Amino acid sequence: MSLYYSLIFAILVFEVVLFAILALPIPTKYRKPITLVLIKPFQNSTIQISIKCILGFIALLFVDAINKVYNINLELNSELNPNSEKIEILSRKFLQQRNLYLTGITLFLTFVVMRTFGLVHELLRLKEIYRSDEPKKQINVKLTKDELLKEMELKDKEIKRLKEKAASLSNEL
Repeated sequence: MSLYYSLIFAILVFEVVLFAILALPIPTKYRKPITLVLIKPFQNSTIQISIKCILGFIALLFVDAINKVYNINLELNSELNPNSEKIEILSRKFLQQRNLYLTGITLFLTFVVMRTFGLVHELLRLKEIYRSDEPKKQINVKLTKDELLKEMELKDKEIKRLKEKAASLSNEL
């Protein structure tokens, strides 16, 4: 395996570990500090730019692997080769398919980890809001029956006025 595919494999292993940490059912009091520690480096703009560049290179390698697998399939189907050449072609096909799967799953897992982190971050934020006093204050703000009836009457009058205005505008046309 060449150097850049070894680096892609290292990125894949890192993503698997990161996803496992995010997906484990950890209590909230431990999950929040872990999540904050994990996201801290990724909030730096230079790291974000370098991650995007690395993902771009992985995407290029993915497209290159697709192209090579396609060309090897054409070569395999077009010629009637002796067994020794056919084995060599099948060996190259195996290596290119390995590269294709390696780069493809790395790209896919990158997006899965980003989405999972977003969901975990949102879950923690909603738990914090739920445990605070804000929702309790919002629940206690209930309108009485008379206030709701007055509001409904105002809305009905507004609807009636708008219907009349629409009718007069359509008559003018």
